[in-house]
Amino acid sequence: MGLWQIDTDTLARSRFVLSPFAEAFASLRLLYAGTGAHPGEDAWLRAHLPGYRAYLAADPAAAPLVQAAIGTSWIADFFCPTSRVGESFEETVARVRTTDGGEARANLRVSLRGPLPSVLERDDLPERATALLTYVWEETVRPDWERRRRVMDADMAARTARVNQGGWAAVLDSLKPGTRWLGNSRFQVNHNTYPPREITAGAELLFMPVTPRTSWVSWEGRERYAVVYPCLGVLSEDHDRRPVPAGLGRLIGTARAGLLTLLGTPMSTTQLAAVTGRPLGSVGGHLRVLLDAGMVERRRAGRSVLYVRTAAGEVLLDASGSGTRGVRVKREDAERSEGLRP
Repeated sequence: MGLWQIDTDTLARSRFVLSPFAEAFASLRLLYAGTGAHPGEDAWLRAHLPGYRAYLAADPAAAPLVQAAIGTSWIADFFCPTSRVGESFEETVARVRTTDGGEARANLRVSLRGPLPSVLERDDLPERATALLTYVWEETVRPDWERRRRVMDADMAARTARVNQGGWAAVLDSLKPGTRWLGNSRFQVNHNTYPPREITAGAELLFMPVTPRTSWVSWEGRERYAVVYPCLGVLSEDHDRRPVPAGLGRLIGTARAGLLTLLGTPMSTTQLAAVTGRPLGSVGGHLRVLLDAGMVERRRAGRSVLYVRTAAGEVLLDASGSGTRGVRVKREDAERSEGLRP
């Protein structure tokens, strides 16, 4: 299994951060896979797969490049650099573009686990990779970036609240399939059989959410490590298409039933408004009704007030046939295999 040795000071300094580049690369992986993990991804693919396939058809090196770069269990180093805190997509992809051609080919041989096809024996691979990644960003991610950012902000706020309530162990266990805090400074990052890595004191450890259902880990030298993980299931799905239990909707109203469904994860009023698209005042009014009925409760995380379902709310959802057990099984069944790159 992939194992990172992390001292407690490094873990305490670790951060949740947004990475526009990671979101674009995760979207490229979804396009490459061609199938979604839930209806929201399927709808996104229907909108963007034709354009992506037309792009590949126009460049004979593009499809082999994606296949080699994503690899089988190892992502080509140059193709997916580790994002830095506050770095824009353009700043990250600039590091792809400045890679030496020989280094890019060497990286691809590692991820492909063998010789390159003749069409990739060329020096302009970094430029072609940059063009492809920029296409994915500009055409499929950037137009929807504000909504995606709100979803990821909500995820990071929920996980930060969980750290404050129960410590890092519970959060690391739930990031993605394969992650687990083993104790004694040991963090299992995946199930892959790679040698353990010791994260030295002073290194930067970053956790980056993405909205597509995919994940990977990466590092830059010995000073920066990242775990890219999928947003919490209820946040990463397309909420306009997320069904609200009909019986529960008739009982307490569709809007309140939808909020109660979302609140298996602590979220603020602002986050709920961002995810659902409902006005802030409307969300606040529905939350007050649910709070008065004992279906949700408030928790404070720093300066934020978060709402989460109570045991009574869980019982109500279970009775309506939409309990969390079924959602969890569906989410685990839909998880994609992950990649690893240094």
